[in-house]
Amino acid sequence: MHVAILGTGLMGHSVAERLLETGHQVVVYNRTRGKAERLRSVGAVIASTPEEAIRSAACTLLLLADAQAIREVLRRPGVTRQLRNRTVIQMGTIGPRESQAVLKQVKAAGGDYLEAPVLGSKTEARNGSLLIMVGSTPSQFNRWAGLLRCLGASPGPRRIGSVGKAAALKLALNHLIAAEISALALSVGLVHREGVSVDAFMAILRESSLYAPSFDKKLPRFLKRDFANPNFSTRHLLKDVRLFLQEAEYRKLDTSSLRGLPRLLRKTITKGWGEDDYSALYNAVNPKR
Repeated sequence: MHVAILGTGLMGHSVAERLLETGHQVVVYNRTRGKAERLRSVGAVIASTPEEAIRSAACTLLLLADAQAIREVLRRPGVTRQLRNRTVIQMGTIGPRESQAVLKQVKAAGGDYLEAPVLGSKTEARNGSLLIMVGSTPSQFNRWAGLLRCLGASPGPRRIGSVGKAAALKLALNHLIAAEISALALSVGLVHREGVSVDAFMAILRESSLYAPSFDKKLPRFLKRDFANPNFSTRHLLKDVRLFLQEAEYRKLDTSSLRGLPRLLRKTITKGWGEDDYSALYNAVNPKR
């Protein structure tokens, strides 16, 4: 199948690699062309414009930074003309109402739209073990599940409901990412400053119902203060936390427990760790003395 990918950042690059490995023909576009060029050596065709990428493919995957970037691409006159009778699958993290607005934009251009946000990062994308949530009609899901199955863990993609439902679920999950790791950072910071063994803390934590596997993934980064080569950046986590807050408040939920986290993430970014792994928030929670 001919697939276009718009956006070749951490996730887009890995998705392109996986689709190429599973026999698909892939054309990629990225605003910063150098990020796309790295995929030429593994068989991707590099498009000079999003119009060129969309024109050559039956299906276009959006792996752009946010809804604003999606709107800017889709409102280009050349892109609008190319969308007729083509399918767009949005795979990034955007708000449910933002996704529904993109649906209207694509449909107005004569195209078809569904959402398929994922849980996982570049490693899971490369080995085809992403958790894929789909917001679509049943017929859309049946048509595109095979393509998405190349990227997803068994038993494959899950249809959550109509467009907007999968986007909402993804925000709920990303809120837990932020909440769990910021909580771990604070606990490890206290243990460290009280002179308690981190090993003892973790040994008890692992035996309890409080434990989450992500704790052991991020703990080595905390202890080494090594946040390079990110799986997910601090800047992107802040964007997702803000989206969650907006949607939760729109739904009249009490978000008091989350209010401090955007400030913590902004502090982390101000200190220079915006493009590093989001576990760099540990440096803001427990600065070196």
